[in-house]
Amino acid sequence: MSDSKLKNVEATRAVDYKELKIMSAAFENKGKIPQKYTCDGTNVNPPLDVGHIPVDAKCLAIIVDDPDAPAKTWVHWVCWNIPVTQHIKENGLHGVQGINDFGTHHYSGPCPPSGVHRYFFKVYALDSLLNLKAGASKHDLEKEMADNILAFGELIGLYERGK
Repeated sequence: MSDSKLKNVEATRAVDYKELKIMSAAFENKGKIPQKYTCDGTNVNPPLDVGHIPVDAKCLAIIVDDPDAPAKTWVHWVCWNIPVTQHIKENGLHGVQGINDFGTHHYSGPCPPSGVHRYFFKVYALDSLLNLKAGASKHDLEKEMADNILAFGELIGLYERGK
């Protein structure tokens, strides 16, 4: 793997790829995430709309994380081999689930200990299905998909508990 690809993997940002357009009916980019999609609500994944998917994409992958967490970037959702779709449904079953930093194998929404945190909903279009076992970590997913990324996009949401 080239140094530039490894660096992109480590940063979970695929800056050298085609851009996906990621939106949600639930919140705007850099807008407040509704309580429903957090630990203070029903804790289900928000709907996501994915635009500009390359025609040769075979699947999608999602990583949701919080770089503002106190100790490290906190992982909320890891999912791959999602069938190519322009609409990732709210609270839907999607692809293969990895393990998040809550120790669960599904979406676990924003739950910041204090202050406003940013949540990055990162979506990747991949040129092949991944041979990665359920329960894999964010790091495992990044390593496995590094040479398969066709396009990347992200949606940033904000959340503060009690506000």
